[in-house]
This record gives sequence, structure tokens and C-alpha cells, in this order.
Amino acid sequence: MAVLALLAGIALSGCSRSDTGTETASRPALPAVEVKVEKAVGQELPALIHVTGVVRASERASIAPKVMGTISAFPVDLGQRVKSGDLLVKIEAAEISAKVLQAEAQLKQASRDLAREESLLEKGASTSEIVKNLADRVTIMTAMVDEARVMLGYTEIRAPFDGRVARKFSEVGSLSAPGMPLLELEGDGDFEIEAGVPESLIAGLEVGAAFPVQLPSSKGSFEATLKEVSSAFDSISRTVTARFAIPAAVEARAGQYARLTLSGEFRPAVLAPVESVSKYGQMERVFVVEGGIAKLRLVKTGAARDGNVEIVSGLTAGETVVLDPPVSLRDGQPLKL
Repeated sequence: MAVLALLAGIALSGCSRSDTGTETASRPALPAVEVKVEKAVGQELPALIHVTGVVRASERASIAPKVMGTISAFPVDLGQRVKSGDLLVKIEAAEISAKVLQAEAQLKQASRDLAREESLLEKGASTSEIVKNLADRVTIMTAMVDEARVMLGYTEIRAPFDGRVARKFSEVGSLSAPGMPLLELEGDGDFEIEAGVPESLIAGLEVGAAFPVQLPSSKGSFEATLKEVSSAFDSISRTVTARFAIPAAVEARAGQYARLTLSGEFRPAVLAPVESVSKYGQMERVFVVEGGIAKLRLVKTGAARDGNVEIVSGLTAGETVVLDPPVSLRDGQPLKL
């Protein structure tokens, strides 16, 4: 019985192999597909280097008082829009008001004395020297009144331009001191990107040149124009501060993160048409033409450049690739060129 079972197994195995061979032999050949092709080219291209920056309002100001005193009014809130001339902060400084009253009183007294002596001079009861001295005193007291009034005007801080309150550093009741920032104001006009550019890339920067920019938070991309470059290096980061103007049509907000693309040193690169690269899941692939046959090739791509894409690996210059490969195209399938 064991011998019969063994013989039966051998016979079934032989039948299975025979059936498989028949199926392979009967499988139809892949039809030739008509495609358009183009050769990958090699070029010397600059390396693309990404630099991060921050969006800021082109017009901005840190508002600080010129006199010391207690903040008695702070009528603006964070994010509030203000017009030029609107009251931002009021400072209580009683001693300045007292100086104004004192200077005004002294000016009135000097003016009365001058008028009296001028009248006496006409009658010959005074001298021109006394009148001249009193006139000089009136001039001095007038200047003192003007100075005191200017100082009193410093107790009210007003918006220097139309904008929005970006930050507040103090509140009502706090003591203000000259030079101590109370709030930050940002204009409603143009925006710019402030970025630290590595020392090695400074030579490639030219004022007025445009550079690609991405705003990841808003998924926007555009070109920003270089406005100015600082002449001083940061000794720690070895970078130079540069400012790039954002086009007026771009929706941007102060504080957004921006990524600029700058050009580095030239290096050899392989470029292929963008339409030759297709994705299969997370993989990128091209079909290379070898002897009239499509050969599937996995590649790694870099930056896109004027209708082409840089092939970092998987393809060499001079190889022919299929443009817009059909979804049904298979590895090893014949091609009609």
C-alpha cells in the first residue's frame, strides 16, 4: 500500500508540472505600446540650500516713553487696529504739569515787568539796558514754557502710523521709564522675511534678485525679492541678516515661519522631464528604454527646475526615459517609439 501511495504522489506531481508548463507557454506576449521618450541630461547646477526665516511687518516700532511716571491709561488691546495719532498710553506725571504752570507764571511776570519798563523808558524814567535785559528774560521764559509743554506732551503716547498692536509689555498702574518698551506696533502694509544667511552663501546674494519661498503654515509658495543685506556677521552662528520683500498679493502674517531656497556651489546633476517620473505608493519610478523594451527603474528625485526634476539616484545622463508612462505599462513590455 505504501508503494502505491508513493507512485500516486509522483504521478500527481508530474501532472502539476505539466499543467504549469502548458499555462506558461500559453500566456500571451505583452503588446507593444506607443510612447514618447526623451533623454536624461547631465548639467552643472548649483546646490539648493534651504534657509529658515521669520515674517515681519516692514513697518514696525517699539513704543517707549520719554518721561518717567505711572501709566494711568492703556486703551489698546493685543491685536487691536489703530490709526495714526490714536492714543496708545497715558502717563501720569504731576511734576511735569507743575513745571508748566510754574514756567507760564514766570513768563507772565517777565512780560509785565518788560511792559512797565518800556513805558517808563518812553518817559525817560528807565534805561534801554534794563528794557533789553527784560526782553531777553521774556525770550528765555518763553522757551522754558515751550519746553515744559513739550515734556507734558510726552505723557501721551500716540500711534506713529496705522497698524496693529502686536505685543504689550506693561499694564495700567505700572511704572514707566524712559527707553523701556511698553508695546510693539506693526504696520498694516507690506511684509518681509528676515533670515540669517550662512556666510558661504553671501557671495551669491544680489539685492533685487528673487528667491523661492514657502510658508508651511499656509501652504503657500512665491518668490521674494532681496531688499537688503547686513554688513555684519553674527560671530556665533556665522550668518548675516538679510531681508526679503514679500509681494503684496501674498497673504502673510507677522511671526510666520518661512523657508527660502538659495543657491550654493555648482555640482554635476542629472535632469529628467517631470512627466517621466511616476509614483507607486511611496516609491518614485521611471521607465528606461533599453533595446526597445521598457525597464522599470526606482529613482530618488530632488528639486524641480524649469519642467525638469533632478534625479539624485537611479538614473544616469544619456539614458532614455518614457514620458507620461501609461498606467498599464509593465516592466519588459515592448515599446513603439
